[in-house]
Amino acid sequence: MTKVLVIDPKIAGMSGDMFVSSLLALTNSYDLMDELILELEKLNNCNSFKVSVMDEKVNGISAKQLKIEIDEERIKNPDELKEIIINTSKNLMSEKGVKICENIINDLIEAEKKLHGDHFHLHEISSLDTVFDIVLPVLILEKNGFLDGKIYSTPPSLGNGRISMDHGIIPSPAPSTLEILCKHEIKCSKVDSEFELLTPTGAAILSNVTDEFTDSYPEIVLLKTAYGAGTKRMEHVPNVLRLVEGKTDEKIIEKTVILETNIDDISSEILAYAVERLLNEGAPDVFITPVFGKKNRPSSMISVICPYHVHEKFAKILIEETGTLGVRINHYDKIRAKRRMEKLTLDINGVNFGFDVKISDLNGEIVNIKPEFEDLKKIAKNLNIPLRDVLRHANNKIKEIYGF
Repeated sequence: MTKVLVIDPKIAGMSGDMFVSSLLALTNSYDLMDELILELEKLNNCNSFKVSVMDEKVNGISAKQLKIEIDEERIKNPDELKEIIINTSKNLMSEKGVKICENIINDLIEAEKKLHGDHFHLHEISSLDTVFDIVLPVLILEKNGFLDGKIYSTPPSLGNGRISMDHGIIPSPAPSTLEILCKHEIKCSKVDSEFELLTPTGAAILSNVTDEFTDSYPEIVLLKTAYGAGTKRMEHVPNVLRLVEGKTDEKIIEKTVILETNIDDISSEILAYAVERLLNEGAPDVFITPVFGKKNRPSSMISVICPYHVHEKFAKILIEETGTLGVRINHYDKIRAKRRMEKLTLDINGVNFGFDVKISDLNGEIVNIKPEFEDLKKIAKNLNIPLRDVLRHANNKIKEIYGF
């Protein structure tokens, strides 16, 4: 089973505290919250940090809402805030989680710097509340296995109206929110509201924990829902963030597209360059098939296999490079086994070499193990021996370790 989390800020945006409260509602990870509070209260600038999690009804929906009371000295500069977040997260989670926390605060600081120059004040994010909002959700995601699964998000709603900031009153969304969305090229949704719905912290967290943005829910088995409430209330829209936990089988079903176009009026050099560019831009598979086109002219059909969510990018490249007037789009469901990489060590002629193996398994059963040939080529060149000899050693090592 692969864990899946769907974040749904299309309803009413997202803030840091809404994400925290919805995660607490989903996972009951109050022990992790207590661990983080103990870490925060060890800081020199924190006298006390108290959090209450309340049950609220928001337009008829049961949700959790946070109330935070902090006695603190505000953080003075960006470097200090970043140091606190990194050091606090290091005490609680893995290197992967720490890196996500660092990326989140980097997005917030870079957005402020771009707007106000190198010498700026933290203003809205100068409180330990920001540390709490960044570190706790990543900690909960990691400890509950979501960082090892897949996290989706719907396009976030931004909100309207005006917001009061230290720099004055400005139309929603906040400038920092827009900077972060632009950096990550995130699509947004429209909801009629006179409030700010997506905050800068919410945007930064969403951008860095989400694996894939999707207009609709993925094809998963749905297990559990939870809601976190914001502080404001709207007449027709519940101000909540919805989370949905799900699972997939070890076999992963992907929405896949095959793009096709027939070409009969460009040189082989141009065609070869088009294939090269498609592969360099990340297309998983590109191939050319000889066909007969209009008036029985010999032609080439160029095909690109790619995930659905990036097919527009590769269709654009096809049109740019070949001058074709149209690209056919064929939709398919692709089932693939779960894959992981592991590193093994070879001893050849008394010298140790590391190489990666790609392991594919289906429902917990290994179906294939392949050595990474780029690693084997380097070993062959280093020892000046045939590649097939290195491959034999690698396969023997795989059989010794995995019995496969």
